[in-house]
Amino acid sequence: MAISGALRRNVFILSSCQALMLSGSSLIITTSALTGLALAENRLWATLPLSCMYVGTLLTTFPASMLMKHIGRRPAFMMGPFAGLVGATIAIYAITERDFWLFCIGSFLIGVLNGVGHYYRFAAADISGNEYRSRAISLVLAGGVVAAFVGPNLAAFNRDLIVGFPFAGSYASLLLVYLLSILLASLLRIPPPTEVERVGSQRSLAKIARQPVFFVSVIGALIAYGVMNLVMTSTPLAMAGCGHSFSDTALVIEWHVLAMFLPSFFTGHLINRFGVLRIMGIGAMLLFGSVAANLSGVSVAHFIAGLVLLALGWNFLFVGGTTLVIESYSPAEKAKTQGLNDFLIFGTVALTAGMSGVLHEIVGWQMLNLLVLPFLLTALALIVWLNRRRKFEPVVGT
Repeated sequence: MAISGALRRNVFILSSCQALMLSGSSLIITTSALTGLALAENRLWATLPLSCMYVGTLLTTFPASMLMKHIGRRPAFMMGPFAGLVGATIAIYAITERDFWLFCIGSFLIGVLNGVGHYYRFAAADISGNEYRSRAISLVLAGGVVAAFVGPNLAAFNRDLIVGFPFAGSYASLLLVYLLSILLASLLRIPPPTEVERVGSQRSLAKIARQPVFFVSVIGALIAYGVMNLVMTSTPLAMAGCGHSFSDTALVIEWHVLAMFLPSFFTGHLINRFGVLRIMGIGAMLLFGSVAANLSGVSVAHFIAGLVLLALGWNFLFVGGTTLVIESYSPAEKAKTQGLNDFLIFGTVALTAGMSGVLHEIVGWQMLNLLVLPFLLTALALIVWLNRRRKFEPVVGT
């Protein structure tokens, strides 16, 4: 299909907004556990602030989708970063006051921004034709390539900007990031929801969720994000326990975030050429490779290899799941189906963020990696099952 200038412009803006959102997220991933460790009375709660961010995302996903159904994407994409501004301001104050619970509240509000921003990929899919849809989703997620460099480096460069309060300066840099997000979102030109989208005939969520294509797409994306988040969140703690420096940790996170999103420049092409289920299956196998690398040693090189494979597997499985789930709903069912999809995914993300610190403290880095294997086997088995089913009963998109 011919790709219009307006479509390219909107996808570029959405990708830029994604880059800014994920720059903030990668900064927080790099610093949150260590900040929580400094503020919390008990080491077990070190990753609770990060979990609060994901809870904020979780509780926002469904309401945000329904809000967009009525007011459109652009206004909602401007409202999200405002919550991030408030959250970052509270986080800065909490660090300077050494208030752990206030820091959790700030993290929660930043999660509200992410709950809105995770719809950038669906917004790109909505405005694209079938042939360009997977590429548009991938290109929006490719904005995370910028985040791979910006987030960890903002964290490191501004760590001591506010003297005596490590990482307060890192969070101060988020204020500029979120202001720029509001400005960019205001430049979007996305058509408002149609009459059919707002009031058209719909099936129940239960009926939609019972479709094999919905079930496999959501479980695949859910396991991809859950496993990735569980391992990634505990990595700074594991590296600190092995005596590695914060600069080493920032380097590992930088490589991880880069590997999460750099493949997005071609993941859409691969899906179009080889099929979505095959790419999802390769993603699951890459996640198995990550576990193998993490179990093989604890040098910086081992951590980089493990997290790069973790990121590549996440990309293939998550982009594939996002592409696949679009087959499961009609235009009128879009808002609630996308809302349910992201509610389930980011519910798992919130749970794994909260469990990560506890599991790492109780069972250690190697056992934590072993615990994800049954979930990876489940994802792979479901992908194989749906692939065989579709050979005999092709799925017809709604």
